[in-house]
Amino acid sequence: MKLILTGLLAGLLTATAAKADEMAFTSWGGTTQEAQTKSWAAPFEASSGIKVLQDGPTDYGKLKAMVDAGNVTWDVVDVEMDFAIKAGKDGLLEPIDYAVVPKADLDPRFSNEHAVGSFYYSFVLAWNKGAVSGEPTGWADMFDTKKFPGKRTFYKWSAPGVIEIALLADGVPADKLYPLDLDRAFKKLDTIKSDIVWWGGGAESQQLIASGEAAFGQLWNGRVFALQQDGTDVGVAWKQNLTAADVLVVPKGAKNKDSAMKFLAAATSPTGQAKFAEASGYAPINTKAKAEMPADAVKALPDAHVDGQINLDMNYWAEHRDEIATRWYAWQTK
Repeated sequence: MKLILTGLLAGLLTATAAKADEMAFTSWGGTTQEAQTKSWAAPFEASSGIKVLQDGPTDYGKLKAMVDAGNVTWDVVDVEMDFAIKAGKDGLLEPIDYAVVPKADLDPRFSNEHAVGSFYYSFVLAWNKGAVSGEPTGWADMFDTKKFPGKRTFYKWSAPGVIEIALLADGVPADKLYPLDLDRAFKKLDTIKSDIVWWGGGAESQQLIASGEAAFGQLWNGRVFALQQDGTDVGVAWKQNLTAADVLVVPKGAKNKDSAMKFLAAATSPTGQAKFAEASGYAPINTKAKAEMPADAVKALPDAHVDGQINLDMNYWAEHRDEIATRWYAWQTK
């Protein structure tokens, strides 16, 4: 019996050790996750010996279900900032161990008790040049179907961006966006509802524009960067680009929390952030990262386009996320 128990204990220890040598990273897929894998996961595996398993795309409902069930299989997840703020308050996230993750050089706008910055991005107006006659200049052109016919594509989830775009297109000044006038925004969106094609992930947004299925789109700037790198003839307007950040979080009850914190330290380091920014076109959240980037790569970042730039209010969205979502999804299904 003693030998059997000893064998079982050895097996359990081996299984525990194996789990300690791996962790799961979940993000949005496509070119963004490819850049994160190349810039963060691969170097981290090589330096730490910890294998990084890839999963995705990010799914907030799935994350919450895992935590509620006490069966969390993700260790680090790339999420939007407003979700992270609310999820932290709701007890869905582990606190960040800033004894492991150096905080001094991180942009304080994009880090808090439960999240650390992943990258800083802009929503921009993009279009397929082969599918559009003329050159749009701003969000109002997305709603002018006579001057610019064709399908438009927007982010389908209830999140910062589309509501603000509708209000800006309807003439609301940038400094008067909040609190959001939902009645006015939905009334404006109604004018083009039949011309909207929704995208749920960045890779899908690229495909819609590249194929010409959608002539125009609200895209993350990094997805436009990827299209241009691939030689797609795509135009981009930076006027009133809408800025926000993705952040990295550790779900409550993550099985490999220690490895997750080490991964966060590597991903947010100056080198990790510089490599990802150069590969993706998204801005780094480590203030020392740009010093490690080529000058031409720095010029392609969102913070090279600050004239007329509008910061999306993540705290407002975190506070009103549920009520906006209820109306948003009801409107989509009408």
